[in-house]
Amino acid sequence: MEAGAYLSRIGFEGTLDGSAETLAKLQECHLHAVPYENLDIYNGVPLSLEVEQLYDKIVTRRRGGYCFELNALFGWLLRELGYTVTDYVARFWRDETNTPPKRRHHVLKVQAGEGFYLCDVGVGGIVPRRPIEMIELKEHPQGVERYRLERDSDYGWFLCEQKKGEWLRIYSFTEEPQLAKDYTMASFWCEHAPESIFKQDIMLAVRTREGRNSAAGKEFRIFTAEGVRVFVPQTDAEFKDALVKYFGISL
Repeated sequence: MEAGAYLSRIGFEGTLDGSAETLAKLQECHLHAVPYENLDIYNGVPLSLEVEQLYDKIVTRRRGGYCFELNALFGWLLRELGYTVTDYVARFWRDETNTPPKRRHHVLKVQAGEGFYLCDVGVGGIVPRRPIEMIELKEHPQGVERYRLERDSDYGWFLCEQKKGEWLRIYSFTEEPQLAKDYTMASFWCEHAPESIFKQDIMLAVRTREGRNSAAGKEFRIFTAEGVRVFVPQTDAEFKDALVKYFGISL
């Protein structure tokens, strides 16, 4: 495994100086290059959370993954580049009807200089493109989006987004460091439980310079400054071509 090949995979160019700005550029490059996708889970292909297998899937075979895959490998890259990384497990609250939700999301705390930052490249929905400094209530405008971290006595940190003047919860996490083996059971549930959202239908998403590409089931949505284009491939061949064109995925 080589960090250089990973950097090429995400299109990173620049100085690797361990700074917060470089960390932000790494996260942004990752979100623009590596898609969020559950194709293996949906198609019954067994997952591996071993870093070597994740590197083969995401870097060598140029696939994507979901949080337990993407953040595990991104954490490996950051450590290779000299950052101090701590792994946490989170509860995903956005769109959750059965609250409090179970812990089923992997996030990273990264030290850059004197600061500590929440980093996450493993969400299919709209989330921060750049790291969020772990200072309570500090607001982080990112284009038309705005985020902040709040503290809760029961659930620890809450990542929140501003929508129509209201702050809404995305996910929460406590500062209990996790080992790689600690994600096995949560990932197994996501992969095999009949009620897991990852088993219900195909989900894909990736940021683009023009906006965002996403797919739910067979419906593709291409967001640009001009609006959104929605289409449904009519054949398996058209579906595979769309995967390559909009997500860089060749099955």
